[in-house]
Amino acid sequence: APEGWDHIRTHGIEAPQFWRREGGQWLRRRFGVTEVVPPDEPVLHVCWYEADAYARWAGRRLPTEEEWEKAARHDPVSDRSTRYPWGDADPTPEHANLGQRHLRPAPVGSYPAGASPLGVRQLIGDVWEWTSSDLEPYPGFVAFPYREYSEVFFGPDHKVLRGGSFAVDQVACRGT
Repeated sequence: APEGWDHIRTHGIEAPQFWRREGGQWLRRRFGVTEVVPPDEPVLHVCWYEADAYARWAGRRLPTEEEWEKAARHDPVSDRSTRYPWGDADPTPEHANLGQRHLRPAPVGSYPAGASPLGVRQLIGDVWEWTSSDLEPYPGFVAFPYREYSEVFFGPDHKVLRGGSFAVDQVACRGT
């Protein structure tokens, strides 16, 4: 997207925030510690433009909010929506990386008990996931307790995040 390229040029972005290349390998600073970027771990601290650019580079695209939710909640066997990818049961440590238990994302492919009926893993927990959708209210939305908490962010300048991160408490994380 032209806005993304402008953002990258304006801010001189060459890699995700806190990353640097040294001696032929990528390093990152996370929680004050410099380490080699784990090749099998979801990427942290990327803006929407970076996520969108990576998806395009890989010949893919970011899902819409509706696509993400369908992947995370639709059970094709029963043809109904579940609360979470694994069903309606509350998250447990076997389902998702939540609640700051590990203080980092889990390797890609972890949490088989948390997979959706389509086999998609780690839609809940680990890292927030960008969608291509503009942040808009659901039908019937009413601001509470005050408009400035949400309505000022509606529109094309803000995109929807889904899934929660390893830092989110399980009571605050959901598939909607």
